[in-house]
Amino acid sequence: MKEEKDVVRLFAEAIESGASAAMLTVISAQGSTPREGGARMIVYPDGAWAGTVGGGTLESLCMKDALAALKEGKSRKAVYDLKPEGIGMLCMGEVEVYIDVNVCKLRLLILGAGHVGQKIAEVAAAAGIPCEAADERAEFASRERFPRAARVLVERPDKAVKTLKPDERSYVVIVTRGHELDQECLAAALKTQAAYIGMIGSRSKVPEIFRRLNRQGLHPEKDGRVHSPIGLDLGGKSPGEIAVSVVAQVLQLRYKRSARPLRIDSRP
Repeated sequence: MKEEKDVVRLFAEAIESGASAAMLTVISAQGSTPREGGARMIVYPDGAWAGTVGGGTLESLCMKDALAALKEGKSRKAVYDLKPEGIGMLCMGEVEVYIDVNVCKLRLLILGAGHVGQKIAEVAAAAGIPCEAADERAEFASRERFPRAARVLVERPDKAVKTLKPDERSYVVIVTRGHELDQECLAAALKTQAAYIGMIGSRSKVPEIFRRLNRQGLHPEKDGRVHSPIGLDLGGKSPGEIAVSVVAQVLQLRYKRSARPLRIDSRP
């Protein structure tokens, strides 16, 4: 029973943090089977797992089906015939397994854990967006400052890009402590599959960074994923106001909306 509770706890943690995972539950077991109904295991996209639904050939097939469900992003039910003519087992029973999938469809990667980065994480959490943050300064990149982040890395933000592995679900936000580090982060992010790359900056700073990266063979101004200066033009310069602007832009692009006011104007 404790093992099943541990699996449920791990799956709940994955949902809370926005991580992708699949929980497998034996919902019926007829005849001779390795485990009874209620047995559970959790499978992650990288193949890591915990718990068990029976071991051997059955568990191997369950893991294969769980990984396929994660890739598809849909929960499913699977039935396994434990006979020689079925999956080649001698148990002579039948097991029905439900594969409950939680797929993270959006990752917010915050490069820089200063005041703006912290506020962006807070606004993202309020919007239900899982985020991860990185900064080489341990006093900034701490669990105390980012209590709801899925991961907090004490690592140089530009180097952390390799650790975070941005993919097509990832929205990268660059808000580091200085122009040079922002430039290094932008260069690193451009080489990934990130869906969005936003960099904080002034109207004078951004063109200069773009010119420098052009000389390196990178062309951020030609890459539609790059948004710099970052955010929507909402006004306000405080960290909290900037954070609202940034998360609003992430949502606008995620849902492919216009960001126009929703007010219905009935005036002639």
